[in-house]
Amino acid sequence: MLDAIGYAAPSVKAPLAPFKFQRRDPRDHDVVIDIKYSGICHSDIHQARDEWGGSMFPMVPGHEIAGVVRAVGPKVTKYKVGDHVGVGCFVDSCRTCDYCQKGLQQFCDDGMTPTYNGIERDGKTPTMGGYSDVITVDEGYVLRIPENLPLDAAAPLLCAGITLYSPLRHWNAGPGKKVAILGLGGLGHMGVKLAHAMGAEVTVLSHSMRKQEDAKRMGADHFYATSDAETFTKLAKTFDLIICTVSHDIDWNAYLDLIKVDGAMVLVGVPEKPVPVGAFSMIMGRRSLAGSLIGGIPETQEMLDFCGKHNITPDIEKISADKINEAYERVIKSDVRYRFVIDIATLKQAA
Repeated sequence: MLDAIGYAAPSVKAPLAPFKFQRRDPRDHDVVIDIKYSGICHSDIHQARDEWGGSMFPMVPGHEIAGVVRAVGPKVTKYKVGDHVGVGCFVDSCRTCDYCQKGLQQFCDDGMTPTYNGIERDGKTPTMGGYSDVITVDEGYVLRIPENLPLDAAAPLLCAGITLYSPLRHWNAGPGKKVAILGLGGLGHMGVKLAHAMGAEVTVLSHSMRKQEDAKRMGADHFYATSDAETFTKLAKTFDLIICTVSHDIDWNAYLDLIKVDGAMVLVGVPEKPVPVGAFSMIMGRRSLAGSLIGGIPETQEMLDFCGKHNITPDIEKISADKINEAYERVIKSDVRYRFVIDIATLKQAA
């Protein structure tokens, strides 16, 4: 077994604290990764505080993992010691269902094995995430990070990046398409950068004009405040695609009216309560309201390669491990531009 140190939530809503545990030694197809950086996702907070239910403790969060290969099992063919690699939101799946066979492991019929707050396929071993110094993962669920991308900034691509890349690709964002990103936060800012690189005309819809300068720097062509009622009149039937990254309550019907005939609004943010939708908002323009969930292994690798080709990384604020609890509170207050990344080298100091 491999000794590991991490930061864990010991119980519901308790502050995260240093935690020692063990990882398995590499099996035939396993890769041992020295974790260098781990991003903080809002879903880490939801699960560490059991806001979605079903959380297991102690919990080491983190599913935006970037690191370097330390060792490989005897039958590993994809990676070698020293490679820059990443691990995203899941570390296994059934591998046999239609979705797994098609590379859509995120929709595995038997349920993907989450990187943390889950149980491995042996049915008994809890999964522990990236707020730690080492992880062992089957090579089929490890991603290659392009050498030109710095590991610290690459880490959030493993969740925030693929969460936006997947719907942009699926709904064919590109030249001649007008794409709106609703919300300019950890997810939304990645949507702006990716959609711009794909060649779409990009608009940011944000509550206020406060982040306009940031959005334009990231590649947005237009920026509108949704607090201004005129925005909804001016932009009626404008967009081919709206990606909604916000998780607070908004009137989806108002945004559906901004979509052209045959356009779509895709949800990646999750509101706490059900949102009522009027049928006419969709019927009158043959519009679609849809959702999207990260991506499978092939698409995630495609996203990383795309980011490498276009030199795309998120805007990050790097923190030491002893600042994790403070960072959680700042995420809740939207006080980050635009993604926190933990420097795992600081774990030993914190411990």
